[in-house]
Amino acid sequence: MARSGHRDERRAALRNSVRTEFPKCPVVCDSDAVMTNHTETSMKRTGIVCCAAVLAFAVSLSSQIPAYGGAEALRADLAQRRAKAMAALGPESILIAWSAAPKVYSTDVDYEYRQESNMFYLSGITQQDSILVLIPGARSKKEMLFTSASNPSQELWTGHILTTSEITAQSGITAVYPVAQFQPFVDSLLGGTPFTPDVTADEFRTLTDAIKAGKARLGIFERVGPSPATGRGAGTATPQPPAPGSTAAWAMEMAAKYPGITPFSASSMVTTLRQVKTPYEQKLLARSVEISAEAHLEGMKAARPGRWEYEVEAAIEFWYLKNGAMSWGYPSIVGSGPNATTLHYQASTRQMQNGDLLLVDAAANYQGLTGDITRTYPVNGRFTSAQRDIYELVLRAQDAAIAAAKPGAPSSAIREACQSVFAEGLLKLGLITEAAPGPARDRQISLWFPHGPTHGIGIDVHDPLGQTLVSGSAFVIEPGLYIREAAVATQNLTPERSAEMAAFIPKVRAALEKYKNIGVRIEDSFLMTDSGPVRLSVKAPRTIAEIEKVVGTGK
Repeated sequence: MARSGHRDERRAALRNSVRTEFPKCPVVCDSDAVMTNHTETSMKRTGIVCCAAVLAFAVSLSSQIPAYGGAEALRADLAQRRAKAMAALGPESILIAWSAAPKVYSTDVDYEYRQESNMFYLSGITQQDSILVLIPGARSKKEMLFTSASNPSQELWTGHILTTSEITAQSGITAVYPVAQFQPFVDSLLGGTPFTPDVTADEFRTLTDAIKAGKARLGIFERVGPSPATGRGAGTATPQPPAPGSTAAWAMEMAAKYPGITPFSASSMVTTLRQVKTPYEQKLLARSVEISAEAHLEGMKAARPGRWEYEVEAAIEFWYLKNGAMSWGYPSIVGSGPNATTLHYQASTRQMQNGDLLLVDAAANYQGLTGDITRTYPVNGRFTSAQRDIYELVLRAQDAAIAAAKPGAPSSAIREACQSVFAEGLLKLGLITEAAPGPARDRQISLWFPHGPTHGIGIDVHDPLGQTLVSGSAFVIEPGLYIREAAVATQNLTPERSAEMAAFIPKVRAALEKYKNIGVRIEDSFLMTDSGPVRLSVKAPRTIAEIEKVVGTGK
């Protein structure tokens, strides 16, 4: 990979030479980024390439991956999301959302960029160095975006920066300004002075009147005010102020500079909106999960004894890219044998052995939305008797949870259904000893089922999910059992728990030996409708018969 460090003296000399030779090339004429330790001749060649690249890129923009369902449908959906957010804010508030900062992977190499989730939800923009401003009380300019201006020298290294018209085409927001004008705009807005000739103070009269009355609010997507102290002695410790340079610190600075406006966290407001997927999101999520389910099928086909976990992972993630899902929604979990009992195993470096189970938890990010699917299957294509015992119990728990997931039902009904099935099944298998409902039984179940069986899906793999399942709720059902010797370790327990485990372990020892190192999770993605849940991941084989029919059938 090319590095972007340059030597100033040679850069200046070569820049002047290239400007003279190629005065009409928009990338080279003002470029610092192209100046490396090449010869003058090589730099002239670079100038020719740059000019050609600009022309080629202008053509290529029209052939980028289109928005699923069409750009117009996406713009309309984004506009409705912002309208709902502004209705929740009220006319005397302003909301400011910043794009995510890039994250360093190593020295001068960044991780693949991912937009901040709430910013993406409201704007649809994936470009960094962008700021969204919503002003519900404005007369006409209720939505504004501040983003990077075109920078040919930067674009040579990192790619095209969206133009004003492209920002509008993606987001539907027509008021787009350079990000350098953001702070001057905020100062004019909060100070009640004109920003530009076409953006006068009268445009935002409702907000400025609220500031004068001491009623205005400034919303951001961070905790506002001192952070609560944590750790030992936190009850008496002094709360910590916002981190320097954070948006919370900036908001507090604005409140001090412009009395009459109070900062607050708007996260819960947008979280509430994201709990129910819009019609556009529902269609997009269905396609995202469909790609992921098909990818699981490809992984099953690739699995067999002697192959490596990473080969299955490669088959799955190849399918994502082949179908336009440009990345995973979360790092793939591909764990065989004892690795299947590690909830978030990510190494994918073990060679699969005959008789192993393989647990695969993977899903694609398709145009910003991700589902969540887990399948567990024998790498040789046939479940052993012990593996079948655990698998069928987990499957029964999931079926019971699906039956409990009805419109209007509490999301907690999913856990209750899983717990009920596991209590009966684990008792029969000899892995628990307590039959009566209550804390003792729940503690025993949690040894083998240590996580929750549901969460929301969407922009984040763990997206907000309301306490009640309603039409538009998108969620998973994921019961699992992980039979680990370490689960019954007695160190670091209270004396009472140690005594309880000492009595428990001998009673389950035989069953633990029989099922040790078996890990099974079955997870599907669902969308709630008025008539009940729809399993979006239906293309991923789930029953024993379906799985045994396809495992190992690929090349």
